[in-house]
Amino acid sequence: MRLFLLVALTMTAFASNSLLNRVGVANYGMDPFDFAVIRTGAGAAMLWGLVVIRSQAKPNLFAAKRIGGALALGIYMIGFSWAYLTLDAGLGALILFGVLQVVVFGWAVISGQPIPIFRWIGAVIALIGLAVLLWPTGSAAVPVLGALAMVAAGVAWAAYTLLGRAEADPLGATATNFLLCLPLVALTLLVGGDHSISLVGAATAILAGAITSGLGYALWYRVLPELPTTLAGIAQLSVPVIAVAGGVILLGEEMTIRLLLAGALVLGGIAISLITRR
Repeated sequence: MRLFLLVALTMTAFASNSLLNRVGVANYGMDPFDFAVIRTGAGAAMLWGLVVIRSQAKPNLFAAKRIGGALALGIYMIGFSWAYLTLDAGLGALILFGVLQVVVFGWAVISGQPIPIFRWIGAVIALIGLAVLLWPTGSAAVPVLGALAMVAAGVAWAAYTLLGRAEADPLGATATNFLLCLPLVALTLLVGGDHSISLVGAATAILAGAITSGLGYALWYRVLPELPTTLAGIAQLSVPVIAVAGGVILLGEEMTIRLLLAGALVLGGIAISLITRR
């Protein structure tokens, strides 16, 4: 029960990132790269504040894994923010975690990890749910550039998830990743555009960085060692469902039969996958 609650809290934080990013960039006109820089900086500040006040030794800034984690996190931050110029909160989350599911399962197969049959069945059902929701109908079409940006973010987030599976110091690792990726994300400010910052937009970026990203990712690194690789990927398929529900309730997005069906398939697939874990 404890592990389930920690995973549920983490997935809610991940979904909140989509809602906050969509509000800041689309609703309040924040430049996506400005949003990404503020978000990353706020996350680094929050996490390093916690690292400084604790009694453990400070993490090694330049370990090989830290460089890889920082690069993956930076690519994710940039692609994620840019995608929400054109994607709805729920749609963006679906693309992100659908790509993550494919990459994580592919890595598990390539590395020869045993994958129980119920986990395969659950993953297939969950992915069918994502396909139902993503499949364009009538005049509906997914914005190509936004989708490509989110695909890149999904691949980077999968790499970040896989790198975090063996972390002995989740808080220190996450704090270092945020600090090291900040210069990479800040390079996007050299891209031309309107860099005016609204108060509400900046507030959403700070909240996304310090709380739902910084603390959320530290918690994710904390629970990852207790989850099989494939189950870690499947669990994150709940994030799009949470994001879609949040979009409907908080952002006034339309609730449709297709959305309800897709959500039921995703959650049903996760439930089937958890049978083996139990």
